[in-house]
Amino acid sequence: MSGSGAAGAAAGPAPPAQEEGMTWWYRWLCRLAGVLGAVSCAISGLFNCVTIHPLNIAAGVWMIMNAFVLLLCEAPFCCQFVEFANTVAEKVDRLRSWQKAVFYCGMAVVPIVMSLTLTTLLGNAIAFATGVLYGLSALGKKGDAISYARIQQQRQQADEEKLAETMEGEL
Repeated sequence: MSGSGAAGAAAGPAPPAQEEGMTWWYRWLCRLAGVLGAVSCAISGLFNCVTIHPLNIAAGVWMIMNAFVLLLCEAPFCCQFVEFANTVAEKVDRLRSWQKAVFYCGMAVVPIVMSLTLTTLLGNAIAFATGVLYGLSALGKKGDAISYARIQQQRQQADEEKLAETMEGEL
């Protein structure tokens, strides 16, 4: 019985997907952008709720929820009294960068669609930028000039061989 428990503990959860080529400073930049995005969403959401227009109020409430979700995902230590904060943060850390990018950008676009005002645009700009940063990390590093030139040379040689074969086929 205890042997199977040890085997289950050894297998454990899969390593986080954040190890897909992100440097430590870029990872911290993304997290900092997430925290700043949460702060800007919360402040702008509060200002957005001080109105009589129902769509502005709905957008403001959505922005406050965005702020909570961003803090929960990027800085769970800020939500230490929420029981499920660490569980949610671990699950989000397992997501790939492009999944985080789609999630964060989607969360930031919804209030703008609800109520297109300067407050919603400026409040969600940093949260959207967080999604863009994660999206850029999903694209990967830019290749160096030597490997790019080698790939171009191989393509050119393949094209020349195809052209030579078609010319021989015509003769």
